[in-house]
Amino acid sequence: MYMNKTIKELHEDLISGKVTSDELVKESISKSHEVQDKCNAFVTILDDQKGGKVTDNLLSGIPYGVKDNYSTKGILSTGSSNTLKDYVPFFDATAITKLYEAGAIPVNKTAMDEFGMGGTGTTCHTGTVLNPWDLSRMCAGSSAGSAAAVASGVYPYALGSDTGDSIRKPAAFCGIVGYKPTYGMISRYGLFPFASSLDHCGVLTRSVEDAAIVVDTMKGIDKKDMTSWDSSNIKLYDNLTSDVLGKKLFYIKEIVDKNNYKNLPKETIEHLDNFMKTIELVKSLGMEVEEVSINQDLLNAISSVYVVISCAEATSNMSNLTGFIFGPRGEGKNYIEQMKDHRTKGFSSLIKRRFVIGSYVLQIVNQERYFKNAQRARRMIVDTMKELFKKYDGLILPVGTGPAKKLENDEMVTDDELTVLDEHLQIGNFGGFPSITIPNGFVDNLPVGINITGNCYDDQNILNIAYALESKMNYKNQIAKEVK
Repeated sequence: MYMNKTIKELHEDLISGKVTSDELVKESISKSHEVQDKCNAFVTILDDQKGGKVTDNLLSGIPYGVKDNYSTKGILSTGSSNTLKDYVPFFDATAITKLYEAGAIPVNKTAMDEFGMGGTGTTCHTGTVLNPWDLSRMCAGSSAGSAAAVASGVYPYALGSDTGDSIRKPAAFCGIVGYKPTYGMISRYGLFPFASSLDHCGVLTRSVEDAAIVVDTMKGIDKKDMTSWDSSNIKLYDNLTSDVLGKKLFYIKEIVDKNNYKNLPKETIEHLDNFMKTIELVKSLGMEVEEVSINQDLLNAISSVYVVISCAEATSNMSNLTGFIFGPRGEGKNYIEQMKDHRTKGFSSLIKRRFVIGSYVLQIVNQERYFKNAQRARRMIVDTMKELFKKYDGLILPVGTGPAKKLENDEMVTDDELTVLDEHLQIGNFGGFPSITIPNGFVDNLPVGINITGNCYDDQNILNIAYALESKMNYKNQIAKEVK
């Protein structure tokens, strides 16, 4: 077995001739079918894919997975939606082009919540993605298939996208690393747009080092994406260090203080206790950690602000899905009936609800009360964080309310009281902040995660902090072991 190794280990094996790229690809495809039967993690498996040339590039000849909202030339790209169930693009996303140039080999397209609009992995048009640690639980979403595949050892990394927490929460629930760089560090050209001011490209891996290697390859300014920026002077992998002496982190009291909640579930109590133990570990590395208090009303606004802005932008972005340009044409006597039929039959009920919300808040009579107020609240949240980042190197918080939720009971619905604990990762999207989730042990034998978020363009800093913390824990490069 090779696919449970890190990128550097695989590269060394390829250079030494211990294994060939063809053999790695065959193993990855074989493992893909195993994981598909078990977890339903893929939309497409490229059974005819061949190995590639091995060069000095660390990614050359190594298989990886692609979330199905990245455009891949000549390869089915559905966004896990029936509206695009037969769509084969004629161009590659910029991130895919960069990986091809590095010699990386895509072997499958991973399942996701439809168009990225979901946090459960249950709205893929190919069915629900199951968590490889416990098949009765979800992976979270929307990058559910990528998380399940990497955690299962199909390959060392897979691409994801993150609009609210869609890389970082699945990573936590599957016991792996999820990294969303600063907004625009990776070009979004060729990524199916959900909410353009919030969307980030990123990666899921089993180690911080692998995340740095992959993002180094994917990043860069792109004339096809006006929000991208020149990061050529940033070398994440070359400058990765565990020397974090003197770094200062903060956590938000209102989010992690158990006294701030009533009737906490047992697993949430353990999760928060686990987090506070990790804070002591952080301090033992020579970092300072302080508790900061933030206005509760501002924190309570996070989830609503996300819903209003993301739904409004999604409504606009996806107005082109009419059945005429892409996808199967609807039925009807005229183009209006055909478009209505296509969108009614093609979208899941969750997507349609989000479009209704988006259209409502964008109506001229509602814009001031909902959309513009959401933008104002977003600015207040981002300004608060930027002020804190003047003093601190990063924000550290637990991910979610505990381990992955059960798929078939009331746990799928988060208690209103716990919404801020469950949804705070959206702060990273509001400000375009770099943000990374790493494994933080187990609760009830299931993985839980911890997140570090920093100021824009300070990716190296948060990666180094995560790298140092990872080196003191025993969860690097772990492969999912199904809990019986």
